Amino acid sequence: MDAELTEKPSRREQILQSLAMMLESDPGARITTAALARHVGVSEAALYRHFPSKARMFEGLIAFIEDTMFSRINIITGSDANGMKQCEQILTLLLAFVEKNPGMARILTGDALSGETDRLRQRINQFFERMETQLKQILRTAEQTEGLRTQLPSGATANLMLACAEGRIRQFVRSEFKARPTINWTDQWSILAVAASR
Repeated sequence: MDAELTEKPSRREQILQSLAMMLESDPGARITTAALARHVGVSEAALYRHFPSKARMFEGLIAFIEDTMFSRINIITGSDANGMKQCEQILTLLLAFVEKNPGMARILTGDALSGETDRLRQRINQFFERMETQLKQILRTAEQTEGLRTQLPSGATANLMLACAEGRIRQFVRSEFKARPTINWTDQWSILAVAASR
């Protein structure tokens, strides 16, 4: 068996995995370092040996979201798919990611960051701004190379697309993970795509 497959996750990874699991298993609850330490099976002092603060733990999860999403978005934008298809694939990727990782949905909506440092919320804002910029760039490129015409300017169209996906994520969190964000998304996207283009 491959040595990589049998390797145990590092203590740092265990802490982040436990934090993500707690965000998922107790929707709406605020996570304390004491509860997290119990979940990991270590002392609070041991947590702080790996992360100087709880904010740094959340930053670790945000970095995971960013790395996962943007590495895959780079693959999508490097493909031969047309502009509207790339936008669909990116938004579907986002919705599928949060559906598989409900704890991350709470971070992306800011629900889990209530009472935490402002820096974390700013980083989430930057994540969505980067997503919107990516969608806008795809639409602009499609205008030049495919002759795509959207009803609204590319920036407003990108904003509308992302707002729909963000709304699905918000519903997922509000329903305590019962309203899955990918349900009916394909049908909704087809209407959105038709309405967006002309």
